[in-house]
Amino acid sequence: MTSTVPALGTCTAEGSALEAVLLDMDGTLVDTEGFWWDVEVEVFAALGHTLDESWRHVVVGGPMTRSAGFLIEATGADITLADLTVLLNDGFEDRIGRALPLMPGAARLLTELHEHAIPTALVSASHRRIIDRVLTVLGPHHFDLSIAGDEVSRTKPFPDPYLLAAAKLGAAPTRCAVVEDTATGVAAAEAAGCRVVAVPSIAPISPAAGRTVVTSLEEVDLTFLRGLMTEMG
Repeated sequence: MTSTVPALGTCTAEGSALEAVLLDMDGTLVDTEGFWWDVEVEVFAALGHTLDESWRHVVVGGPMTRSAGFLIEATGADITLADLTVLLNDGFEDRIGRALPLMPGAARLLTELHEHAIPTALVSASHRRIIDRVLTVLGPHHFDLSIAGDEVSRTKPFPDPYLLAAAKLGAAPTRCAVVEDTATGVAAAEAAGCRVVAVPSIAPISPAAGRTVVTSLEEVDLTFLRGLMTEMG
């Protein structure tokens, strides 16, 4: 579900070099990274396998094909990638149907961006069916468009999803602020040339050139995001 994409050249807010804000979903806006792991544990338990807790850091933030493929190989489970993908998506959709908590500061940030008409995209490695369910809670009006992991030939950690989102918004990637919670997502955004705000959810992320690390979205507002562009000169 998407709303109308603004025309080329309408993206830059007056007095700011910030042209667009691109936001990850799981673990960034909604507190669901733990949901994915719980579903993976349950699905593999039903298949007769126990997942090692250390694998959680391997699969977090990655595309379904990578995460599911790793778990099949690691456990030796007798299931195809296609069948496992269906089971994981079904389990996750059931969980978010029961509860979908937002990350602290998410609702306030989305409202502020919308009120100031900042072009905003939801960019996730999750599949379209999952994104559309989550959008009903986040509010589809908060986003000019959304990019799903099953809609690009290469998803995170490749830059393709962020490059596509920027192009559709008519924004230069270097003038886009990306908010991510995992190293995989950060790698994708940085490869696209975007300025990155990392809000680590499961595994720590270190500060780096062009990357700002915060502990919560409550530290992030429009002034903060515009300031990232100012630092670029």
